[in-house]
Amino acid sequence: MPIPNMPTLSVPPLKQTKVFFLPLLVLIVSCGGGGESLRVFAASSLMGAFTEVANAFEAENPGVAVKLDFGGSQRMRSQIELGARGDIFASADSVHMDALVAADLVSGTPVDFASNSLVVLAMSQGPVDAIADLAKPGVKVVLANSNVPVGAYTREVLENLSQDPTYGLGSSFKDNVLANLASGEPNVNSAFQKVVLGVVDAGIVYETETLLALEAETRNIHFIPIPTAANVKANYPIAVLAEAASPELADSFVKFVLSDRGRTLLRRHGFKSP
Repeated sequence: MPIPNMPTLSVPPLKQTKVFFLPLLVLIVSCGGGGESLRVFAASSLMGAFTEVANAFEAENPGVAVKLDFGGSQRMRSQIELGARGDIFASADSVHMDALVAADLVSGTPVDFASNSLVVLAMSQGPVDAIADLAKPGVKVVLANSNVPVGAYTREVLENLSQDPTYGLGSSFKDNVLANLASGEPNVNSAFQKVVLGVVDAGIVYETETLLALEAETRNIHFIPIPTAANVKANYPIAVLAEAASPELADSFVKFVLSDRGRTLLRRHGFKSP
């Protein structure tokens, strides 16, 4: 049963379809060359935004190269805990950042720099036209794993939708959706691709993925909003790492992310203020 007053947001048909294939392993992007360098560990959902932020930072700091490592926040945290050397960590939630703080692997206090929410992503002409359809028998759903920030947020949203009788989905809605789980993914990009490629019928991803779909001219999907009261506000913290080789330069990058220029670039990629 569709949720009242929640229209489906469809990506308009376009002439050409392009799909970005992102590997499941950590993706390393080097945004320049030069003398000094910074290594930034960042959540997968920040890929487009931080690539542009890094390019802008390099333009303002000639001779500095920013090397970006993207992956699930849980994977970035594990690498740092296992001794990977880096200067900055930008997480998609506070859980993995707090773990590094508790292990004395972070310098100073993390600061929230952006926020995100969730949305349902579904195949056009498929069986999912409303949120209620996620629980129908036989529907194939993809979600990020529960230890991934977007996966944890997703299960929180499903619980909210199940417990509030306003939505009319029933108390078993979350369990029914999880029973349709065809695939658990290590990051949001992998979940996004599974739907785009038609491997599954629908999934739950960050709202920022809607812009990625438009940029990729993806025409075979549509998005279904999640009611604001049931949705989450996913805050993204950033911090300089304790073992940073260039702590002052790392601090300058964090300040750039928090600056008006940095926030403008983040908004361009769909992120909201924390």
